[in-house]
Amino acid sequence: MPSRISDEIPLYIKVNSHDNVAIIVNSGGLKQGTVFSCGLTLFEFVPQGHKTALVDLEQGQAIIRYGEVIGFAKTPIKKGSWIKESLVQMPIPPELDKLPLANKVPDAQPPIEGYTFEGFRNADGSAGIKNILGITTSVQCVAGVLDYAVNKIKKELLQNYQNVHDVVALNHTYGCGVAINAPDAEIPIRTIQNIASHPNFGGEVMIVGLGCEKLQPDRLGNEEDIVSLQNQQGFTNMVKMIIDMAEERLEILNKRERVTCPVSDLVIGLQCGGSDAFSGVTANPAIGYTADLLVRAGATVLFSEVTEVRDAVHLLTPRAINKEVGQGLIREMKWYDDYLQKGNADRSANPSPGNKKGGLSNVVEKSLGSIVKSGSSPISGVLSPGEKATQKGLLFAATPASDFVCGTLQLASGMHLQVFSTGRGTPYGLSMAPVIKVSTRNALLEQWSDLIDINAGTIATGESTIEDIGWELFHFILDVASDRKKTWADHWGISNDLSLFNPTPVT
Repeated sequence: MPSRISDEIPLYIKVNSHDNVAIIVNSGGLKQGTVFSCGLTLFEFVPQGHKTALVDLEQGQAIIRYGEVIGFAKTPIKKGSWIKESLVQMPIPPELDKLPLANKVPDAQPPIEGYTFEGFRNADGSAGIKNILGITTSVQCVAGVLDYAVNKIKKELLQNYQNVHDVVALNHTYGCGVAINAPDAEIPIRTIQNIASHPNFGGEVMIVGLGCEKLQPDRLGNEEDIVSLQNQQGFTNMVKMIIDMAEERLEILNKRERVTCPVSDLVIGLQCGGSDAFSGVTANPAIGYTADLLVRAGATVLFSEVTEVRDAVHLLTPRAINKEVGQGLIREMKWYDDYLQKGNADRSANPSPGNKKGGLSNVVEKSLGSIVKSGSSPISGVLSPGEKATQKGLLFAATPASDFVCGTLQLASGMHLQVFSTGRGTPYGLSMAPVIKVSTRNALLEQWSDLIDINAGTIATGESTIEDIGWELFHFILDVASDRKKTWADHWGISNDLSLFNPTPVT
């Protein structure tokens, strides 16, 4: 028996009045001959999330979704046909030197007050939402020893420090065998430096180094914070030194208690992964609504993923709060264009096979759905990869689109918590910060009920509005930040490794 209206009545979603295509809502897709209430008849089977033509399209005619051109018809396409990826020719990207800057800056929305969370106040004035001992590494060589020590700490010591949530080894693949003085080496180095000072670590820095690496540990902290393994007598003494130093810091962290903090202390990251054609009409618009609420409450909100912004950047530069911020957006787009060109990569490298299976034809369509996570607030700043956020409002934090690389760089920018939309599904998580999973469609919630935190699929079936889910997500963020609720990823204790973005040579 069908359990939802979308299983009973054929439904499609047309986003903009100018669109000449629409996506199929019904789970399992719709068969040839299906007739919609408007009279549209499907010429062939169309899978869920995939596009059907609302009019007859001539060869070379623009295919329009979100009110924007997402491609051109390679051959004539009949009304009611399935618009397969192979039928769509990708348009050229926006010319960066001709983009409008700060000419349609949105008016600031009225502030909202009275919302708080329970966090841990740090000595530098920042606040954390977790109380974690983070142990940074200066080189990958020490990861095995550190992992052994951390496992021992968790099994034998952590239970004695009830106010400390976790001990996390911040392993990475950088530190030696790298061009440490190359111009872009600042990206991985500042990422490691900024992660070491993350607000969820309470200011208790601890670094494990080897001793001969190119990234010397004193670039990450002070001498009293460093354990250098080449100075130790044997493996057991290495482990003992790490545990002894950790125990000193656990004693300090254990004395911390939650206090009431304003929402303006929060830095929230936004990301999507395993996206589908519903991302831009359900989860991402709801996240965008939440982003506006957070900005109105004084928080810092990060949106990212350069390759999923590049083809829609012409819709963002007008929202820059001034021309300097607009030029910052263009700077990051140009840098990444050059980076991809060096690797002989083109725009067709994104989307992924899973994105395409979910109905996304190309990166243009994906970008238009991705940027709606940013909501409608003015863009008040731009961060280069791994740079720490120092201002409030909506910021573009430049990162690759890769989930785990983006997550690592947003952590370096100071992100307390990440909101992550997904249509295809992913168990991705972060050990340092909670990740709230927002599903784009009901079928994913039904499939992964113990991994999805918020379901935006009811927007597609008309059971909820974007505003409904936006407010639900806003309150859930504050509950997770206060530890009143846990994300499923934190419940299961699943997380991905840190993954540094290193665009420089490995020697």
